[in-house]
Amino acid sequence: MTTARTPTARLTQAGLNLIGQALSIYDADLRLAVCNRRFQAMFDLPDALSQPGAPFADTIRFLLERGEYGPVDDIEAMLADRIAQASAFEPHYLERTRPSGQIISVEGSPLPQGGWVTVYTDITAARAQERLLRARSEVLSEQLLERHEALGRANRQLAATNAALQEAQAEATEMATRIQLTTEMLPAHIARLDRDRRYTFSNRRLAAVMPGSRSDIIGLRMDEALCPSTYATVEPHLTRALSGEASVFEVTHAPSSRRIRISFTPDIDGEDVTGVYALSVDITEEAQARAAVSQSAGRQVAAQLTSGMAHDFANLLTIILGQKDRLSGLDLPSDAAKAVAAIGVAATRGGALIDRIAGLSGPRDLSPRATDLRAFLAEIVLLAEASLPAGIALTWSVEGLDGPVFLDPEALRDAALNLILNARDAIGAQVGDIALTARNVRDTWVDLTVTDSGPGFSAQALDKGLEPFFTEKGEDGTGLGLSMVYDVVKLAGGRTRLTNADGGGAQVTLRLPLRQPPPGPAPTLILLVEDAPHIREAVRDRLVTAGHSVLEAGSVAEATDLMDIDGIGMVLSDIMLKSSETGLDLAHRAAARGLQVALMTSLPMDAPLYRDAVVDWPVIRKPFSLEKLAAALA
Repeated sequence: MTTARTPTARLTQAGLNLIGQALSIYDADLRLAVCNRRFQAMFDLPDALSQPGAPFADTIRFLLERGEYGPVDDIEAMLADRIAQASAFEPHYLERTRPSGQIISVEGSPLPQGGWVTVYTDITAARAQERLLRARSEVLSEQLLERHEALGRANRQLAATNAALQEAQAEATEMATRIQLTTEMLPAHIARLDRDRRYTFSNRRLAAVMPGSRSDIIGLRMDEALCPSTYATVEPHLTRALSGEASVFEVTHAPSSRRIRISFTPDIDGEDVTGVYALSVDITEEAQARAAVSQSAGRQVAAQLTSGMAHDFANLLTIILGQKDRLSGLDLPSDAAKAVAAIGVAATRGGALIDRIAGLSGPRDLSPRATDLRAFLAEIVLLAEASLPAGIALTWSVEGLDGPVFLDPEALRDAALNLILNARDAIGAQVGDIALTARNVRDTWVDLTVTDSGPGFSAQALDKGLEPFFTEKGEDGTGLGLSMVYDVVKLAGGRTRLTNADGGGAQVTLRLPLRQPPPGPAPTLILLVEDAPHIREAVRDRLVTAGHSVLEAGSVAEATDLMDIDGIGMVLSDIMLKSSETGLDLAHRAAARGLQVALMTSLPMDAPLYRDAVVDWPVIRKPFSLEKLAAALA
């Protein structure tokens, strides 16, 4: 008799013990799963054979040896026969007389999971009454009684079979429900069509894959369920599938512009095609990703074509900036001084352009340096005013930021100009104002804010304005401006906020970490290694202007000979030199001697030498200003 361990199991066991018949359930491994107290008592079984897990074979052997089945010549053969019958799990009904004279009926039914349940009923009294009735009755014929008994046995066997069928039907219904639920949860439309092109099954996901379509399409023809343009594209593939040819293809759902991948698989019964299974998946994001990868591949080719020219251009700008620094040190007339300053601004902007070209083939890295925000905002206004109509006034102010701050002025300049031009477009042909302000927030943040007097942001723009490709300019906008600003600020460790100003108009705030620039290096003796004489001269003049002493070398071999000179504080070398050895080889030798190393280059960011260099040493991109040089050397 099984031992109950949970409240439900105890209630179940108690209920089984109250049944007037003996009951046992064996599992698919022919081990006892559960029995009631009457089962143990009817066959006088020991406790070991009435506990869960007791082998069926041990119970039968015990009964055979005790004579339950009468005299048996070969116990092992009969035991094997009974085990084989039990393993077949077939419904059965029989009656037998025990050695004690007790007559019992045995009714067994298989279980869907394997194993069987058996009910043993004491029918001794019933059979005694039947014998008495047969002996005393002169009306009932022997044939009628026999047929009654046969009918009773047949009915019991039929009831056992029906119970098994009902269990199987319940199992099949549950499985069908699971399949339906699973298909409803999938992010795809799954369906079957018959030869008349009518849907015989659908998981009600058509509207999710093709917005605007119906979900309850069972019984409809495909041309009734799909829009005409989509069906016209799908129809040839469906025709081939009905002829036995599977296909996978992509279509654009015209009403929603979603890209859909459709698979048709013939439903074949023998040699006949009885229908088609259809699977439709929304692959819009995948298609966009493929397009982006294709675009990226094009940008990679463009970067490879331009990297060589960019390298030479950067070297020329380095020379121009060096000459500009030399001219700035002369006593020039005011007009000439302005022209020299303009040359410096143009060369610096050219350097930023070189960085953008390098960024075509790799992620952009920020290059922070000491920046005077007053001069920085004044320069932005100077650049932006040329693009503003006469009716729009641009003002700027700085609050609480008297000293230089450590940030990337090129990246921030691009972001600020982008915001100013957006403000100009928002104001339109009206008279208006744009204000550019920078302020110190709790000595922790720098808030750069652009405010305009236009109509302000719409609710949708406030929610999605920073997402790529979102625009309210129609065909005139790319939707990349604000997302570019967001990327730059996020890369710097800050955040971007879109709001509407109290007096109306849009307001964009770029909150950046307020960092103090590192102290510049003390004047020292620098070994400068550059194989182009004009570039080496320009860099040397910049180093001397910054207060350093300079030794010059044009090759790795020449620089190696000079490294033994006492007092060298740093080696500054170009990465790519016109020799079998590179600046990286020289950097390793210098580092082995305990010397500080910095490298300079015009190579694109995806060049192998550049990638190897930035792992171990600071790298300055040409052309560079004194501030960039000081930041890198620091």
